[in-house]
Amino acid sequence: MANVAHATGATQAAGLAEPGAKTATRCSLDHPALVRLLQRAYSAERAASFAYIGHAASLRDPQAKSAVKQIEDDEWAHRRHVLAIMRRYGVPVSRWFEGYYYVVGKLIGVSCHVIGRFMPYFFAGKLESGNVCEYFVMMRHFHTLGITEHDAVLHEMGIKEKEHEVYFLAQIENCRWLPWFERVFAWGKNASRNDVDLARKHAVEDSHLYCANYHRSPSDDDLANR
Repeated sequence: MANVAHATGATQAAGLAEPGAKTATRCSLDHPALVRLLQRAYSAERAASFAYIGHAASLRDPQAKSAVKQIEDDEWAHRRHVLAIMRRYGVPVSRWFEGYYYVVGKLIGVSCHVIGRFMPYFFAGKLESGNVCEYFVMMRHFHTLGITEHDAVLHEMGIKEKEHEVYFLAQIENCRWLPWFERVFAWGKNASRNDVDLARKHAVEDSHLYCANYHRSPSDDDLANR
C-alpha cells in the first residue's frame, strides 16, 4: 500500500484554508512563471486523478486498486491546496490548461485498459518524478518574492509526489521491460527527474535546495506559453 496521508497538517501550518473554506485575496503575484506554474499544477493534478481512476479500474488485485485509488485521492487533495494558494493571490484558473489536461487525463485513463500492466505504472512513475520538483520550484519562486508561509504545504506535497514515484517504480522494478524503457525515457531504477531521497529528507527550511537543476521539457514550455 502506498504511503499517502493528506497534507492537512501542513496546510494549516502554512495558513491555508481547508478545502471549501473561503480565503481572503491578498496582493497579486508579480511573478509570471510562478503564476503559470500554479495554474498548470492545478489543472495537471486533475489530469493525474482522471488517469488514476482509469488505472485503478484496469487492475484486478484489490490491494493494487486500493493503493492507486489512494494516490488518486492525494492528487485531488493537492489540487485543492494549490487552488487555495491561487485564491489567496487572486490567480485565475487557466481555461486552456483546464481543457487541455481534462482531455489528457481522460485519454490516459481509457488507455490503461488496453496497454497492459507495465506501461501505466511506468508512465505514472515518470510523471510523478517530474511533479516532485514543481512544488520545490514553486517554493523557490515564492522565496524570490519574500514569501515563505507556503513552505510547509509545498514541501509536503513534493515529498508526497516522491512517495508516489517510489511506489510506482516498486511495482515494476523486476519487469523485463524496465531496462529498455529506462534507456528510452530516462526514468527508472537508475534515473529520476528529481534529487529527493526519502531516506535523507531535507527539513522544510532546507527543501528549497531540492531540484536546483530541474528543467521542464520543451513541450511543457510550449504549454506554458499558451
